[in-house]
Amino acid sequence: MLLEVTTKAAQQIRYQAKQNRMEGMPLRIAAKRNSDGTLHYGMGFDDTGRDDDTTFQTAGIDVVISPMSLDLLSNTVLDYVQLDDGKYEFIYLNPNDPNYKPPEDEA
Repeated sequence: MLLEVTTKAAQQIRYQAKQNRMEGMPLRIAAKRNSDGTLHYGMGFDDTGRDDDTTFQTAGIDVVISPMSLDLLSNTVLDYVQLDDGKYEFIYLNPNDPNYKPPEDEA
């Protein structure tokens, strides 16, 4: 698996695209390794595809990833969750990130 967008994340991405009049634009997702080894993530709507980009669809979302981010994002899940303080946020569940902790099953 390259990268998976959850249903909740896809719904929020579509909502934001509509709000910003960017419907139909692919979502570019990027990752960069920081000097301490952790990963910094970015995403935004981008219709300036490059020849060496990897493009694919997940959960109905067209995704674009540059070659520099490809290995860093391998097996990542992009989700949209409610945090403990009640706010919602996109999170990256990425086993390539040294700070990654698998989600705990809610019993």
